[in-house]
Amino acid sequence: MEKITAEKRAAELTALLDKYTYQYYVLDAPEVSDYEFDMLMQELKAIESEFPELVTPASPTQRVGGVASGKFEKVTHAVQMASLQDVFSFEQTESFVERCHQELGKTEFSVEPKIDGLSVSLEYENGLLVRGSTRGDGFVGEDVTANIRTIRSIPLKLNNAPEFIEVRGEVYMPRASFFELAEQQELEGEQPFKNPRNAAAGSLRQKDSAITAKRKLDMFIFNVQQVRGKEFATHSQSLDYLKELGFKTIPTYKVCDSYAQIEEEINRIGEERSQFSYDIDGVVIKVNSLAQREIMGATAKTPKWAVAYKFPPEEKETTLLDIEVNVGRTGAITPVAVFEPILLAGTSVSRAVLHNQDFIDEKDIRIGDTIVVRKAGEIIPEVLRSVAHKEGAVTFTLPAVCPVCGTPSVREEGESVLRCPNVQCPAQLLKNLIHFASKNAMNIDGLGPANMKLMVDSGLVKSAADLYSLRKENLLSLERFGERSAENLIASIDNSRKAGLARLLHALGIRNIGQRAAVLLSEKFGDIDALLAAKAEDIADIEGFGEVMAESVVSALGEPHMRDLIDKLKAAGVEMTGEKKSTGDGRFAGLTFVLTGTLPTMKRDQAKELIESFGGKVSGSVSKKTSFVVAGEDAGSKLTKAQELGIEILSEADLIARTQ
Repeated sequence: MEKITAEKRAAELTALLDKYTYQYYVLDAPEVSDYEFDMLMQELKAIESEFPELVTPASPTQRVGGVASGKFEKVTHAVQMASLQDVFSFEQTESFVERCHQELGKTEFSVEPKIDGLSVSLEYENGLLVRGSTRGDGFVGEDVTANIRTIRSIPLKLNNAPEFIEVRGEVYMPRASFFELAEQQELEGEQPFKNPRNAAAGSLRQKDSAITAKRKLDMFIFNVQQVRGKEFATHSQSLDYLKELGFKTIPTYKVCDSYAQIEEEINRIGEERSQFSYDIDGVVIKVNSLAQREIMGATAKTPKWAVAYKFPPEEKETTLLDIEVNVGRTGAITPVAVFEPILLAGTSVSRAVLHNQDFIDEKDIRIGDTIVVRKAGEIIPEVLRSVAHKEGAVTFTLPAVCPVCGTPSVREEGESVLRCPNVQCPAQLLKNLIHFASKNAMNIDGLGPANMKLMVDSGLVKSAADLYSLRKENLLSLERFGERSAENLIASIDNSRKAGLARLLHALGIRNIGQRAAVLLSEKFGDIDALLAAKAEDIADIEGFGEVMAESVVSALGEPHMRDLIDKLKAAGVEMTGEKKSTGDGRFAGLTFVLTGTLPTMKRDQAKELIESFGGKVSGSVSKKTSFVVAGEDAGSKLTKAQELGIEILSEADLIARTQ
C-alpha cells in the first residue's frame, strides 16, 4: 500500500472507530457488531505497523495500555478541585437553599446524581487529550494519563474543540464489572475490593496501564474547570456544551428554582438509583448561575454555592435462617449468614459474610436471630447486629473439622481465621490451581478460571503437575477448545516450565508468602533443593522475613504432598532455579506494622508486600511491640487499641512516603 493511500484509509478508519466507540460507550447504542469493530481496529493497526509515522496520540489504537510506570508524577491543579459540603437531612438541604435565596434573591439550582467514584481532571489542547490527573488533595494530584487513555468513554479528540479546556468528572466502575472483578479476585485467592469506588481508585492507580485497561472503568463528566474562548452563564449551559464536544456527561440533571422541586428530585433519584448500572451515594445541589456562584464564594475547602445530600444508610431487620461454612483457596473457613431476603438499595439480599468466630461472638449471632443488615454506601451487605434471639437459640461455633474434607481445623496464634490445613481438600483444589496458573504465578495464558474448572470437572487435572502432561487431544475433548486454542494453551503451559523459582514458589501458594517474599527466597537460596534443606532460622535471616513466615515455608515444604508435587513438577521439566542476589533496602528492619481498615488504593496484600520488601514485619494484632498502625477507612478496634497504647498511626500516603 502506498503511503498516501494508507494515510487516507487510516483517517477513514479513525473516524469510523471514534464514531462507533462513542455510540457504544457514551450513547449505549452500538451500530456495528463487536466483530466488525475489531476487524476495523485490526486493519488500522496493520496500517500503523507498516507506516509508524501515521500513529497519532488520538489514534484509537493508543487506548490499549501496556506501559508500566515506576511512579506517578505530581500535578498541581490550576483550578482547585474542591470537595463539597455534605448534608444528611432534608432540613439541612432546605437551610442551604434558604441561605442561597437570602443572599442571592431569585436562584436556580442544578440537581444531579452524585457518582460514587474517583474525581479526575482531563486537559485538552487543540482538541487532543494531553493529561489526566487525580484530584489528590484538591491542589495537587497525580498524572494518570496513560491509564485514563484506556477508558473507552473518554474521547482522545474532541469535536469542534476550543484551544484549551479542562474538565472534571468521576471515574467509576460499573456494578457488573465490579462483580466480575471480585469473582476473579476470589478465585485467585486475592482480597476483593470492598466496593466499586475502591475498585475504581485502585484500578486507575495501577502502575501497569494494561491492568487498568482490563478493569472496564467508565467516566461521567460534570464540570468545566477552565476553558479558553468560551463563556457560559449557567452550569446547565456548560453541561450541554460538554455533551456537544463528545463527552459522556452526568446522565441526568434538572434545573429547579424551589426547595420543593429539589426535594422531589432527590426522592426521584433515590427511588431510581437501584436501576442505575453504577453506584451513587447522594445528590449534588449547585447554584446554576456562574455569576451568583462568584458572589457566594467559597471556604478554604468547599464552595458555599453547593452541597452534597448523602443518602442515609439503609438498614433492615430480617431473620437469620442459617450459617453456612465455606472453605477458600488458602483453607480459610468462612461463615456466611443466610437470611430471609430483604430489599436493600433496590436489590434483593439474602447472604452476608460473617468473617470469623470472633465476629460472631462479639455480636452474639445465633441461628434464628432477628438481625439488622445494611448496604449503606457499600455494595457488599453486612450484618450489623443481632437484636433478638429466637427462644432456645444456642451460641454458634465454627466446626472443629473442615466441612468438606473432615481434616481438623486450626487457628494459628495471632490470627482470627480458622483454616483447613489440607491443601488437597477438594474445596481448595480449583482455587489453588487457578492461583498456580495466574499471571503473577506461572503465568499460563489461556488457563483462566472457566477453563481450569472445565479441566477439573472432567477429571483431566487433579493437581498442578497434571497440567504438564496434557496433550492437544485431551483439550479437544472439551467443549471450549478448538485446534488453535488447544495448541496455544499447550504452548503456554510448555513456556511456563521456564518461569523460574520465584514464580514457582509463589504459585505453590505457601501461606504468608507473596510475590515479593518468593523473590527473596529465590535470591537467597538459588534453587529448590537448597531451600528444601534450609532450616527456619536460615530463612528468618532474610530481611523482611520473620519467624512466622519462615515457619510457614518450612512447614509447607515439609508436607509429604508438597514434596510429592515438587518431585512431579521437577520430573515434568519445570525449572526450579533462580538467580541468587543479596537482599535490598532494609529500612523497615526490626519494625512491626499492623494494617487495619480499607486503604484508599492499595489492597491489604499489596501493603503487606510493600512493608516486607523493605524489611518490615506485618502482624495481625496490636501490642506494645507494634511500631506503626497503618489505618484506612472503617478502621476498628485495632486503631482504638493503638491510640490507647500511643502507637503512631500512618495513612496509606504516610506509608508510601516512607518508602520513597
